[in-house]
Amino acid sequence: MKPLIALWAIGLGTALSLMGDAALYAVLPTHTSDAGIALASVGLILSVNRFIRLATNGVIGSLYDRWHDRHAIFIASLWIGVASTALYALTFGLAPMLAARLLWGLAWSGIWVGGNAIVLEAAPEAERGRWVGAYQMWFFFGSALGTFTGGVLTDAFGYRNALWIGASVSALGALAAAFGLPHTQAQRLARSSHASWWRDWLTIPPTMWSAICAHGVNRLVGAGVLSATMGLVVQQNLGGATVGIATLTGGLLASRTFISLIGAPIAGALSDRAKNRWGILAFSLTVSAVGIALLGIPGLVLLFIAMIVSSATSGAIQSLATTIIGDLSDRAHYGKNMGALHTAGDLGSAIGPLAAYALLPITGLSPIFFACAALMLASAVWAGWMGKR
Repeated sequence: MKPLIALWAIGLGTALSLMGDAALYAVLPTHTSDAGIALASVGLILSVNRFIRLATNGVIGSLYDRWHDRHAIFIASLWIGVASTALYALTFGLAPMLAARLLWGLAWSGIWVGGNAIVLEAAPEAERGRWVGAYQMWFFFGSALGTFTGGVLTDAFGYRNALWIGASVSALGALAAAFGLPHTQAQRLARSSHASWWRDWLTIPPTMWSAICAHGVNRLVGAGVLSATMGLVVQQNLGGATVGIATLTGGLLASRTFISLIGAPIAGALSDRAKNRWGILAFSLTVSAVGIALLGIPGLVLLFIAMIVSSATSGAIQSLATTIIGDLSDRAHYGKNMGALHTAGDLGSAIGPLAAYALLPITGLSPIFFACAALMLASAVWAGWMGKR
């Protein structure tokens, strides 16, 4: 019972920590005057937290392996996340917003890298996929909840009041985690070497890199390219019309999150039963490649099919890659390996929009999605080969 309570505590804390971050994606582009920034700065503010995590994920992952009480790091990260959301509500202007977003990037490294490491350590080996899938479900739930309620609360109470409410809700999640997580014993320092975190990464085996790269490609395509160009995809399929594009775009992005929420736990549980995670990962990458390729072919029916297929498999890939890292890791290095996994994901999601809009004037939209599909197929081949080995 205690491990299940811990899973719920970690999941709830993670989901509610996203209230401020997810709300900004929904409301900041239309409330720049309330935040005291220019519209041109929105992209920088929404992406800077991902870039800082390229540096913080590995450091914090190694800290989780070495520190005597990893639960304390997780809870402290939740409170740093609360502080970042409060700063969104309290401050005015570009520099304070950037500082708050950098603080959130630090917090999310501690929450997401650490949360996955804790779940891997607590999960029974025979049910690792189900536990990881359940935790991924909390992540997708928190993203969807924060985006939806952020917009509703902003319309009802205003920009700053909505963010104060979001900070309060995140604080409730931090309290739930504090009460639900037991403190760990002071054993970890003796079990882990003191090598630099970047040197630790040099010891990651090629098999593990296959799963890490699969996750990075998945985030590049879904959280990077697709999320950044969804409005253009909708416009292309509506034949150049302008009415209803924003509504349909928002609806498709929200539905993508909810469908991923379903795909993650199903794939995790199925991989436990089938005992062939690599094969299921390769299959998920292949199916996702088909869905992404369909986005390059005009047609509303194909668009909806592509969204359902790519969304379900995106959640599955994220869950399976995390579980495979757990399978290949010893308990003393969950943090380091989770840091590598999510650094690849953050790198993909950060460079995806930049690459897409750099290529768009040269290639147009459809070839970009075909190239993304090819990347996913290459990852599927690599995963399938690793599974056979």
